Amino acid sequence: MKALKMAGAIASVGLLAGCAYPGMGAGDYTMHEAQGEQQVRFGVVESVREVRIDPYDSGVGTVTGAMVGGIAGSHVGGGSGEVVGAIAGTILGGIIGQNVEKSANTRMGIEVTVLLDSGKYIAVVQQADEAFRAGDRVRVISGRRTRVTH
Repeated sequence: MKALKMAGAIASVGLLAGCAYPGMGAGDYTMHEAQGEQQVRFGVVESVREVRIDPYDSGVGTVTGAMVGGIAGSHVGGGSGEVVGAIAGTILGGIIGQNVEKSANTRMGIEVTVLLDSGKYIAVVQQADEAFRAGDRVRVISGRRTRVTH
């Protein structure tokens, strides 16, 4: 029985590791964006600043952490101690799992403020996969999402 519980815990940790989100950079397109028309505007970079892109909370980390914590906690004590340990382990594991998922999926990005040739200012947040400096001439590509590129 203990071996089965341990195998479940190991499988849960593997599931948690698989929830990491690689993100999408300015040069990445989804299948839905391929072969679709996009608007292209031109402008000059006014400023660039670093930002943190927080991920969507899928709940996988919370659920996985709760399962692992519940299993681990059930091995504490005997009798009613096992129940208390399982409950405490589930709660603590859920909190830890949620934080692990968030940490694994948070990405650094940039906010690029662009003065378009039309005279309008826009700001675009994207992954920091391309370097920009104030004064750079850029293209702003808009479709399902907007990106700035050289």
